[in-house]
Amino acid sequence: MSAKLAPRQYFSVASANQTLPLVRAIVSDIVELFPEVRDREERLARITRGRSKGARADDPYSEEVEQVRHDLERDVERLQGYVDELLELGVEFKDPVLGLVDFPAKRNGKEVCLCWKLGEPSVDFWHTVEAGFQGREKLKDGDTDANPKE
Repeated sequence: MSAKLAPRQYFSVASANQTLPLVRAIVSDIVELFPEVRDREERLARITRGRSKGARADDPYSEEVEQVRHDLERDVERLQGYVDELLELGVEFKDPVLGLVDFPAKRNGKEVCLCWKLGEPSVDFWHTVEAGFQGREKLKDGDTDANPKE
């Protein structure tokens, strides 16, 4: 089940920072769980490579493989739940390794992104939608519109 997308919301620097404690908690959960899920996916792929799709009755590992598959599916659903929580807040999740998110914002009437990475104390960077993380710049006073609601 996928989260309902909130109507497009634009953040000011202040509102992004106000939302940051919850965002930080959710992103921390994602960054912690993601490597485990990726490792389990790789292990499962190695184990099942070359095996027939259906489990044979005499396969002593079939039950264990099914348990790993079940655990993996559960954790993938948990990850998706975390991403859905961010979407419900109006925050765009970008990277599960860096813990990178974007807060949609307006600058001089144009859509931009306030950019935050896990470990940073506050939302201090922005970039154009096209530039992405590589184009992020340090925020200065007045970088985003004071009243971003549109």
